[in-house]
Amino acid sequence: MTALLCSIVAALFTAVGGMFALKHTDRLHLILSFSAGAVIGVAFFDLMPEAFEQAGSYHRIPDIAVFIALGFTSYMVINRWLLLSPAHDEGCENPWHRGQIGAGTLSIHSFMDGAAIGIGFQSSAGLGIAIAVAVLIHDFSDGINTVGMILKGNGSRRLAWRWLAVDAIAPVAGVVSTSLFVLPPDYLAPALAIFCGFFLYIGASDMLPETHHAHPKLLSVMATLAGLFALYLAGQLARG
Repeated sequence: MTALLCSIVAALFTAVGGMFALKHTDRLHLILSFSAGAVIGVAFFDLMPEAFEQAGSYHRIPDIAVFIALGFTSYMVINRWLLLSPAHDEGCENPWHRGQIGAGTLSIHSFMDGAAIGIGFQSSAGLGIAIAVAVLIHDFSDGINTVGMILKGNGSRRLAWRWLAVDAIAPVAGVVSTSLFVLPPDYLAPALAIFCGFFLYIGASDMLPETHHAHPKLLSVMATLAGLFALYLAGQLARG
């Protein structure tokens, strides 16, 4: 039930992020900087330690590192295969279509975020809450990016609202999907490690580069460090 409530709040954060993007553009780099730090923080401070701890007698530490790398590289392949960098392809003949591909990919990301929350709660309440905090911040940025991709592709505001609704519902669907099964103990550590790789890729490769476009670098760096520190504190408080 807690995981489902977290996913519903994540949906609200996605919607609020999209509405923010429709009204403001000047402050987005700071929000993305903070979000990048938060997403990377949950990978380093929560998912990675928990994956190592859950490995126990089932897996060696080097094997868990391999699963982290597998999550990072597989997310990269999926991201590039589906997204095909529409935001950077200025010569695209059909930017409206590419914008929808990008928005669809972000919705898939949000579904996986919800699955990460559900799997986290299967491990421990503390880990589930820590992941949920990172997902909330990340989904706020996802809402911004979803609207931005549609509008940049010359899509209408009505179409942007439709895709925002899809992206907002996706994390709830992700959590619900994990309620249909419980991972065996020997599967839990690899799953957490793979999600760790996912979050590292999202933060380092998808979000951080967006903070470097002719914006005050000092403020961006400070916002990223604040995101890292916030998730460190959230993890410590969640674990009591």
